Amino acid sequence: MARLEVPRPATFVSLTGFMGVGKSRIGRELSRALLLHFVDLDRYIERHTGISIPDIFRHLGEEAFRRMEKEAVKALLAKDFLVLSLGGGTFLDPENRHALLSRGPVVALWARPETILERATRKPGERPLLQVENPLERIRSLLEVRTPIYREAHIHVSTDGRRVEEVVEEIVAKLWAYAKAGRP
Repeated sequence: MARLEVPRPATFVSLTGFMGVGKSRIGRELSRALLLHFVDLDRYIERHTGISIPDIFRHLGEEAFRRMEKEAVKALLAKDFLVLSLGGGTFLDPENRHALLSRGPVVALWARPETILERATRKPGERPLLQVENPLERIRSLLEVRTPIYREAHIHVSTDGRRVEEVVEEIVAKLWAYAKAGRP
């Protein structure tokens, strides 16, 4: 049986950015647009450990979570035909970052701190890093540290005040430009 080749700009795309920028929602729609599988890294870890991310942080600590995250990234890098939505801190790890940048296009999604706070606090208790007295200030300080690292991504797109479809269209167009430029 002949294999049907679907024209697409990439067969492996990672989405990075701070929590609340829309990686999961946009990743799901991007995977549909590109006819690829979708994996949310945090949900993948939860399925493979049987423990929620907040509970991993609460009972095992962030260091244990980062080890699990690194193992999950390694396993998923071996897959193809995938849109991978990373956790907000995944790309910060130099080993993860190098492997992801080498594997295929990495798209960084961006939003203002106020937008992030509004989105990230819709479900109380879901965001362990925001369980502080002033979450907006926490977001700003974390973004200050993370922005130079997120800037290493191949493609950058803002999600502020935009419909998901609009963001996905921009990402697809930028992925085609990236592919036409002959990048891996």
